[in-house]
Parts: sequence; C-alpha cells; structure tokens
Amino acid sequence: MRTWIEPVVAGSQLAGCFYDTGLLLVVKNYYNQTNTLSNSSSEDVLQKSISNFYIIYNLIIRLTPLPSAYILAKIGDTGKRKITLCVPLVGFFISSLCLLFVTLWDLPIKVMFGPAVFNGLCGWFIAYWSSVMAWASLDSSTMRRSLRLVITECTFGLAGFIGSLISGHIFIYQVDNHPGIILVCCSLASYAFCHLYIIFILKTPHCEIIKKEEIISESAVDQAEDQAVTQEVPTERSRLINSSKEIASLKKTYVFSSKVTIFLLFLSATLYNSAVNGAEDVINFFMLKKPLSWGPVEVGYGNAAAYMIFVTSFLGVFVFSRCLQDLSLVIFGMFSFLAGILIMAFVRWTYLYYIARLAMMFSLIPMPTIRAILSKLTKESSYGKVFAVLQIIIGVVSVATSTAYIEIYQVTLDWFSGFSFIVISIVAFISFIPISFIAWQTYARKESPATQG
Repeated sequence: MRTWIEPVVAGSQLAGCFYDTGLLLVVKNYYNQTNTLSNSSSEDVLQKSISNFYIIYNLIIRLTPLPSAYILAKIGDTGKRKITLCVPLVGFFISSLCLLFVTLWDLPIKVMFGPAVFNGLCGWFIAYWSSVMAWASLDSSTMRRSLRLVITECTFGLAGFIGSLISGHIFIYQVDNHPGIILVCCSLASYAFCHLYIIFILKTPHCEIIKKEEIISESAVDQAEDQAVTQEVPTERSRLINSSKEIASLKKTYVFSSKVTIFLLFLSATLYNSAVNGAEDVINFFMLKKPLSWGPVEVGYGNAAAYMIFVTSFLGVFVFSRCLQDLSLVIFGMFSFLAGILIMAFVRWTYLYYIARLAMMFSLIPMPTIRAILSKLTKESSYGKVFAVLQIIIGVVSVATSTAYIEIYQVTLDWFSGFSFIVISIVAFISFIPISFIAWQTYARKESPATQG
C-alpha cells in the first residue's frame, strides 16, 4: 500500500486543475480589462491576446525542462526516486504561489513567465510524469503492467475530472473583489499534501517481482534454445555448430528488430501526443469564443468532460484487453481520437462539444499502452531514462506543433475556427502508420512459423 503512487498523482492533478483553470480565467480577465481601457473590445482581439500569451508561456515551460528532466531521470535510476517526484512538485508549488500574488496584487500577467522558467528548470511535467511512469512500472509485474499504467492514468483523469468540475465554482468566490484567490489557495494546499505524503509515507518499490520474472524468462529462453538445438541436431556435431550460429544470428536479428520497434513506438507516440496536446491547447481558446462563449462554470464542465476520457479509457483497457493485444488497443484508441476531433471541427453548439468528447472516450488508451510496450522492451534499470527521453522528445515536438496549431487557429479564426482540428486529425492519422507497421510485422512473425510448419 505504501508504495502506491496514486495518492500523489491524484493530489498533484487536483492542484494542477485548480492552477490551470485559475491561470486561464485570470489571463482572460486581465486582457478583458486591458482591452476595455484601450477601447478595443473586439472578441477576436481578446482571443489573440490570450493565445499569444499562451504561445510564449508554453514555449518557456516546455523547452526549459529538457536538460533538468534527463538529469533527474538519471538520478532516479540510481534509486533516489523520491527526489525525481519532489523537485518538479516544488516547481508546481512556486508557480501556484506566484499566481496567488498576481491575483492578489493585480500584477501584470506577464509576471507568470518568471515562475514558468523556474517550473521548467525543476523538470515540469516532463520530469514528473516520467518519474510517475517509472515508479508505477517498478511497482507492477510485466503481465499486469499495461493495466497498472492505465490505472495510474485513470487516477490522473478522475482527479482532473473532480478538479475541473469544482474549479469553476470555486473561482467565482471573491476575496476583496479578487476572484480566484480561494482556488489558488486550494492548489497550494494540495501540492503541500503531495510533498508531505512523499516524504513521510511513500516507500520506494522493490523490484522482486520483476527480477523473478526476468529469471523465469531467461531460463525459458535458454530452454527454448536447447530445444531448438536438440530438435535440429539429433547426432551430428557439424550441424550443432551451424545451429548455434543460427541461434546467434537470430539473437542479433531480434535485437535489431527491438530497436526498430522502439524507434517506431517513439515516433508514433510523439506524433499522437502532439495531436492530442495540440487539440487540448486549441480547445481552451475555442471554448471562450463564440458560438460557445463559455464562462468559468461552463469551462469547468468542459474540462471535466475531457478528464472523464481517462476513466472511459481505463474501462476500455479493462474490458478490451481480454480480447485485444496491446497494439490493437493502441490502434483502437487512435481511431477514437480521430473520430472525436473531426466532430470537434464542426462544433457550433454545446451539445455537439459533448458528442465530440464522447467519440474521444477511448483516445487516452494509446499513450500508457505504448509506455507499457516500451517497458517490456527495456531493462528495469533504464525505465527512468527511457520514459524521460520519450517525454523530452514529446515536449520538444509539442512546443513546435502546439505553436503551429495555435497560429493556424488565429489565422483561420474568422472564416473557419475548426480548421486547426482538421490539421490535427491529419497528424493523428499519420501517427497510426508506424503502429500499423509494427502490428503487421508482429503478425508476419507469428504467421511465418505456422507457414513453415
């Protein structure tokens, strides 16, 4: 029980939801007041001001963590995994504290670029989530890893759902005519709880289950090799030598094939994640603009619907993993996102937004499943580095693609605001190609022995 990372995931995500909702609405209120003072009340001007702020903010917070995230991952792989959780949480805490000061003292919103730099230097979400995934992988068996990682993601989603559902209601309560103060204080309290839990309660998981499985798998491989030799070579010594060479050749082929598979998994995960994150970035602005024009409560409900996808994705894995392999689950989830984002492009009414979210109900299956596949192809001592490198690549690509999606949204705002979602759907479809190739390769390998037999 004390090795479970889920309480930290829930607490930090609850705090993160409060912070994200608070920041978005504080930014909106700030530019509303600024535009009123400058007599430019156009909604398009407001949209562009908000999106320009987030372009710079996202560039800072997604690029600065790159070196520190890798350093923290290496520290985590030496066994000091609590450090890799605490340091990013310090960055989150300081960012929330600065948002409190900005809200309380009516400081310029660009002050938030400072804590974004500090948050990035602490590793931000890149270091934090790769540490969480490494921790959950170490605390699970190989057979149950896909389900365990999805449970962790489900916890993340449930906390996000609750946080988003109540954040809009909490935001409207004012302290000295300042909305959002109580919301940010709740965020700070939740981050403080996470630190206390990690320091005093959480225990680093031991890898006994994994080591036992590795011993069993190694002995199974040796036994299979012995069987192959005895089957192919009944008596002749020369054929035994040839068989040994064939086994060595097969091992080299397997290593090369594993590297190709890892590369393709990285490629697919990066493209797909850039599409999903880019969609969420654009949706944040899309909700505030006509025809939706949502307020704090509606924004909270919209975000809650997005976080419910974590729960439905978990249920999808729990149900469909009994009849589908990991790669099939990934493809299934990708098509779910593709359908939803195409509907989102044509959203003009609130009910249609929720239909789009319903179509996306399995769209979060691919990422934890891909991580589970990667963990099965790498050594346990390298989990931290592998997941950190994946998050770093995702972070770099997301910066470029997210900025591009927002720019496309700004340019096409007047004639078709959903055009950026069409572009995102094309990227999501491209991410499907590497996974399909791996699935075809796996199917071909399974079929070839049967054909030979």
